Amino acid sequence: MEFTIKTASPAQLATAAVVVGVSADGKLDGAAAALDKASGGRLGKLLRRGDLDDKAGATVLLHDVDGIAAERILLVSLGKRDAWGEKAWRDAVGAAAKALAASPAREAAVFLGEAALPGRQPAWMLEQLTRLLADGAYRFDAPRATPAKRERGVRRITLGISGKVDAALEAAVRRGQASAEGMALARDLGNLPGNVCTPTYLAETAQQLGKQFKFKVEVLDRADMEKLGMGALLSVARGSHQPPRFIVMHYKGGKAKDKPVVLVGKGITFDTGGISLKPAAEMDEMKYDMCGAASVIGTFKAIARMALPINVVGLVPTTENMPGGSATRPGDVVTSMSGQTIEILNTDAEGRLILCDALTYAERFKPACVIDVATLTGACVVALGKIPSGLLANDDELAAELLARANESGDRAWQLPLWEEYQELLKSNFADMGNIGGRYAGTITAACFLARFTKAYKWAHLDIAGTAWVSGDAKGATGRPVPLLAHFLATRAGVTEH
Repeated sequence: MEFTIKTASPAQLATAAVVVGVSADGKLDGAAAALDKASGGRLGKLLRRGDLDDKAGATVLLHDVDGIAAERILLVSLGKRDAWGEKAWRDAVGAAAKALAASPAREAAVFLGEAALPGRQPAWMLEQLTRLLADGAYRFDAPRATPAKRERGVRRITLGISGKVDAALEAAVRRGQASAEGMALARDLGNLPGNVCTPTYLAETAQQLGKQFKFKVEVLDRADMEKLGMGALLSVARGSHQPPRFIVMHYKGGKAKDKPVVLVGKGITFDTGGISLKPAAEMDEMKYDMCGAASVIGTFKAIARMALPINVVGLVPTTENMPGGSATRPGDVVTSMSGQTIEILNTDAEGRLILCDALTYAERFKPACVIDVATLTGACVVALGKIPSGLLANDDELAAELLARANESGDRAWQLPLWEEYQELLKSNFADMGNIGGRYAGTITAACFLARFTKAYKWAHLDIAGTAWVSGDAKGATGRPVPLLAHFLATRAGVTEH
């Protein structure tokens, strides 16, 4: 999707559609007021009749309005004025994006970047608006004998503002578009079937991305991992015919001596549970168990597109988790790259096994901080639902920084405790630790397991089991938490506003 930003009057733009937000109380201002005046009060009459619902995100489409150059006007409700807020605005933008994606129009002008949100800067508004509109137009090109034709949907959007266009606003639009591109890549990877998106496919995708944006990508194979002593990761790969891969991406946009931020993404390209086999119902959704890896690769596309002045390393341990004659058994003991031994009590708790070796590998970069991203525990979905990602960290400042970026990006997270008392649940009679901690506090004990491998640096863990994809009729990957990670890195690089 193409975006431009322009100082314009909504009534005078000769385009296929113009989109404006209006309050449910019928009081018109800004772009809506300009359209109402040019149309001889038609918008005001429509609102007074009650044709637009009070709920934020409700829409009304008008055609061929006298006095208006655009072919269509899409009115989007911002809700009741006394209840205006960020959620209402996001709902309105989301509804506009959905309507534009289904429209026969190919171009549109959108005037939703100047809503009065307390404390938010114009650049922030335009960055978020661009990302939400672009993400709303996402469509997955599913593998089909006959590819679906894209006959509908807006492809070019002009973001209309009343003030002056400057470099900061133009940069904000570019950041929003870059973040949306990263989300789209993460969604594509997640939506691909497991027989296509294998560990080798993920590695090739990262290599192609590195070639496109001129950053270094290394891919370690099984022999490389054996030399490094990655016994935990390799224990998960034992049952699969697909070879495991360990992907290392180096983005060097900062100064040579600047410590990098390290992102680690869980890449289980299909998770059967191994010997601890999962129930058959909805097991098809276990192709999404690599969404942590997809989000790290997607974030690299976003930051490379933004050309952020920051150093970032991406680590993606990736394999399938399959049953078989050579698969790891419950009760087996394996040795991690750190030298710590692990009793495998449940082979379906495999994500932490591949992550722990990656977290040990991260030490060599002397990182400013490490953030791992993983569809790790069903317990996180039970605890938090599918709205925020779970956040746990060994550093309170890093946790607070991520929470602030989550709120600013709309890609929300919620912090859970990582108290030392929970470590008692990981005790094993036969190894340094077990890979599960029992029935209770599953998200926390999983993070406690990972914390044993992160003592050398500041670390945060994002459990995205509830946020990486949706089920049901709208089944598909969401691209989260690319917006959070991209915004976090852009803020650290000093190029964005809140």
